[in-house]
Amino acid sequence: MSRTPLRRRSTALALALVAGSAGLTVAAAPSASAAACSDVDVVFARGTGETAGLGIVGTPLVSNIKSDLPGRSVSSYAVNYAANAAQTSAGPGATDMTNHVTSTAASCPNTSFVLGGYSQGASVTDISIGIPTLLGSGSTIPTALAPRVKAVVVFGNPLRLYGQTITSASALYGPKAKEFCNLGDPVCANGTNIAAHLTYQLNGSVESGAQFAAGKINAG
Repeated sequence: MSRTPLRRRSTALALALVAGSAGLTVAAAPSASAAACSDVDVVFARGTGETAGLGIVGTPLVSNIKSDLPGRSVSSYAVNYAANAAQTSAGPGATDMTNHVTSTAASCPNTSFVLGGYSQGASVTDISIGIPTLLGSGSTIPTALAPRVKAVVVFGNPLRLYGQTITSASALYGPKAKEFCNLGDPVCANGTNIAAHLTYQLNGSVESGAQFAAGKINAG
């Protein structure tokens, strides 16, 4: 896997370009916070340039997971990080994701987790589950807690630009990961179609991701 400075700049440029477009189309989404000791806690990192909260992908994902898990209590946590266009905030975001999972797991021994992220938020998720990326470094979830993370769902993950996926890069989390990358997406498919990066919430990917997560939860 090449890690040249040129490739790093190319990745940052693609992400920044999408961030500029997203800033013109993304409306503010309310932040959601985890209720104490729910059955399932969905921890999601929004994409570059989005207003603080779950974002355009995380918000419907949480809603669909709740619908797909009748009879279970589902809380959510919006990862607290800058999601900046400079692509320097994924590491701190991963640390926040890890800290939230660790503290909630300690307080709520019966809570299971679904992790997820969109765009730079997918990199936040990668780092938190222990996959090295070129977008920073941060704290990782302790291996002992991995069994309580039932599913990982990401959209537009930059990791794919380097020939990797969560499935290929993580023996621990790969079997419970679902990854979405639209054809032509510049952030994950090295394409040129910015619209492809902005439509995961419109093309059925969110619903499919929620069904996958609910299935993993129901499977125990």
